[in-house]
Amino acid sequence: MLEHPVVQAPMAGGTSTPELVAAVARAGALGFLGAGYKTAAATRAEIERTRGLTGEPFGVNLFMPSRDGIDDAAVAAYRDRLLPEAERLGVEPGTPRARDDDWDAKVADLLADPPAYVSFTFGFPSDDVVRAFQRRGAVVIATVTSADEARQAASADALCVQGAEAGAHRGSFANTLGDVPPVRDLVRAVRHAARQPVIAAGGLATAAHVAEALALGAVAAQCGTAFLRCPESGASTVHKAALADPRFTRTAMTRAFSGRPARGLVNRFLAEHSGEAPAAYPDVHYVTSPLRKAGAARGDADVVNLWAGESFRLASDAPAEQVVAALAADA
Repeated sequence: MLEHPVVQAPMAGGTSTPELVAAVARAGALGFLGAGYKTAAATRAEIERTRGLTGEPFGVNLFMPSRDGIDDAAVAAYRDRLLPEAERLGVEPGTPRARDDDWDAKVADLLADPPAYVSFTFGFPSDDVVRAFQRRGAVVIATVTSADEARQAASADALCVQGAEAGAHRGSFANTLGDVPPVRDLVRAVRHAARQPVIAAGGLATAAHVAEALALGAVAAQCGTAFLRCPESGASTVHKAALADPRFTRTAMTRAFSGRPARGLVNRFLAEHSGEAPAAYPDVHYVTSPLRKAGAARGDADVVNLWAGESFRLASDAPAEQVVAALAADA
């Protein structure tokens, strides 16, 4: 049983470090490792590191394998478009690789020794996989962005309801830029359509936000951007600084960095390339990866994916345990 109704969102790419997850867990909330973009072996290593830091329960989030019908010509054209950016940064654009995110190996490894919670993003697995995790004692959570997706995840133990305000990747089952309701409206819609407990996510960054989510019937609030600037976070220095930089004033949805809709601070790269990026995930992620890494190394915030929810200005650089305490103050 959690002491506080707060969930630290799984943030892929190294942001949800074992240190962050363990600190959140020790504070009485639920921390999540993000397994996206990692191999099964790397994910297992992070699980063991986290277990070495805390005996409290935590979760692991998996990306479902991409179902996108990839237009290779569109990806190649986008890669060509980025050649001047790459040349300026002294790198070459990347080339697409495997699209399954090491899914089979991760599922097999997690089933052999599961964490307390397992969540899924970009879709929901077959009932066989879900039941296998449940038989092993894991709580299974589906990320949904509509009432219809909630109905498709009928075998889940709980639903993470991600509203339009959420930072980083939209967890929709399909790679679409269509409208997603605000989290408060979506929680109401999903509670009407589904029987499972609901975790609210999207722009929730204060104790008042958490209390409001609970008043709407959610059992917890999931917060991601609120933890990005914590010292335990694995976000890059340039990313952390941008969240407090007055030069960045708003967020927007974009496929420019990964080929899937994601919310980030509006920087030059997002503004210039969003209109041309194809719906091709994870191919676009691979293409832009060398540019983003070079930008982060240079401290160039204009070419980095600065994922952020709409309440990004409220994120503090306090330790994670203090952030949990602040979020739970009114709960």
